Amino acid sequence: MKEYVGVRFKKVGKINYFRFNGHKLNRGDIVIAETAKGQEYGKVEIACQPLDEAPQYKIIRKATEKDHQQHVKNKMKELDAAEIFLEKIKKHELDMKLVETELVFDCSKMIFYFASEQRVDFRKLVKELASIFHTRIELRQIGVRDEAKSISSVGMCGRDLCCSTFLGDFQPVSIKMAKEQGLSLNPTKISGVCGRLMCCLKFEEETYAKLNANLPKEGDLVKTPDGRGNVLSVNILQQIVKVSLLKKDDGLHIAYYDNSEISVVKK
Repeated sequence: MKEYVGVRFKKVGKINYFRFNGHKLNRGDIVIAETAKGQEYGKVEIACQPLDEAPQYKIIRKATEKDHQQHVKNKMKELDAAEIFLEKIKKHELDMKLVETELVFDCSKMIFYFASEQRVDFRKLVKELASIFHTRIELRQIGVRDEAKSISSVGMCGRDLCCSTFLGDFQPVSIKMAKEQGLSLNPTKISGVCGRLMCCLKFEEETYAKLNANLPKEGDLVKTPDGRGNVLSVNILQQIVKVSLLKKDDGLHIAYYDNSEISVVKK
């Protein structure tokens, strides 16, 4: 099994793996890599990663000072291109919202990412943009999750969005995850700014699965230091169980116990 290098081309983009043919690379190194888009400028996030299958593309070289300068120029061109794009969609009366502009490092392609609630016929726009920039033009319609990731914002927790700070890839999120984490099933309370279920439901799922593993379920008959009772509810994070105790002397009692103090009575 050979080892390969993992590179990220955007601040919080997906990590892609490449052959590096003997180059000595360390985490944090800036490199120029061959990709499906063309040559790209990226940062090494994983220096040595064993993979069963060899990546299709390779690292061309470690970035030079000239490459750094080219990267800065490209970023300036992206800003200018964005302004022109906005002018053109207004001219063509297209229902499009520009989200991001990307100029590939070798300037062989310029990509405009946009959001729209419907399909857009942008063939005339592409021709006009190609005549202006003299390079290949690609328009990509993205979804609401990608739009939120690119634009960034603040979540209901008061922190920057997970997708725009550390989550490289989107994972499927289900309402079942919210239920297992003891959250409200009201969509407005468990949805992010993108209108979809919050990403944190997915990356916190493993932790909650471990915490839930030893907790009784609602309705279970349990043995407590004060006798037997039925579980009314559980606090997953605090590992506290709410139990209704039935005592012969003075009726029904509600008590709270640490999960370590009780045990489920087998039926």
